[in-house]
Amino acid sequence: MSPGPRKTSPPTDAELEVLRVLWKLGPSTVREVHDAIGQTKPVGYTTVLKQMQVMQRKGLLRRSERFRAHVYEPREPQAQTQRRLTQSLLRRAFEGSARGLLQSALAGRPVDAEEIAEIRGLLNQLQRGSK
Repeated sequence: MSPGPRKTSPPTDAELEVLRVLWKLGPSTVREVHDAIGQTKPVGYTTVLKQMQVMQRKGLLRRSERFRAHVYEPREPQAQTQRRLTQSLLRRAFEGSARGLLQSALAGRPVDAEEIAEIRGLLNQLQRGSK
């Protein structure tokens, strides 16, 4: 049985790429992850294998042996990893200022009216929840 969740360092860009594939596909073999990443960029099978083995040792992935193949899955749900990354960025780059983070995120690219409406709705939900 695998050890329980442990505090890990934030995933690197390459690790996030593997996690995105696993969040989308669900538990998968190295071959399945390699094939998915290979659709957007050339990458060797052994590179993906080594990356996933390192991620397992770091506590980012769990591995089980089903159907005679190693099947990997993220140790944390996508939302939890995203929150952890956001909190780290918020502390390190914005001195804890959510306003600074939001201003920077919105100033860095065009934002359409639909996305602004969604953001407004989220802010309204947060405001109602804190009352």
